[in-house]
Amino acid sequence: MSGRGAPELRVDGAARLRVGVVAARWHEEVMTGLLDGAQRALGECGVDVPTVVRVPGAFELPVAARALADAGYDAVVALGVVIRGGTPHFDYICQAATAGLSDVAVRTGVPIGFGVLTCDTDEQAHERSGLPGSKEDKGHEAALAAVATALALREVSAS
Repeated sequence: MSGRGAPELRVDGAARLRVGVVAARWHEEVMTGLLDGAQRALGECGVDVPTVVRVPGAFELPVAARALADAGYDAVVALGVVIRGGTPHFDYICQAATAGLSDVAVRTGVPIGFGVLTCDTDEQAHERSGLPGSKEDKGHEAALAAVATALALREVSAS
């Protein structure tokens, strides 16, 4: 697991941003950690009540993220977990979620915080979940990245 090189984001001035969170339901325990981390980060940024949309799995994240972007949200946080199994299904779902979320961001101009864990084992997912005892909090990181990017884009459009 590598956190080396990650920026320390401090986000101010986000109270007026509309932020949506789209979260998959697969791997509910890990998803609870990711969602809690994202909501905690948004609260720290001053975003009091983000809209949360739950979808079945990671494959459905892009379409829900697109709906939030089209509805005028300033940023979207996408959260999911895909754990490698014995078939190529893992590769297809990871590729579809990643490409789909990237496409939504580029086509709409709405930043998408990428909090989709793509892990080989359950243990790796727990280590990144933000649950007590985990080493990383990817939900928190994804929310901060989405908000920081939305604020940076506001600066660009204001200049």
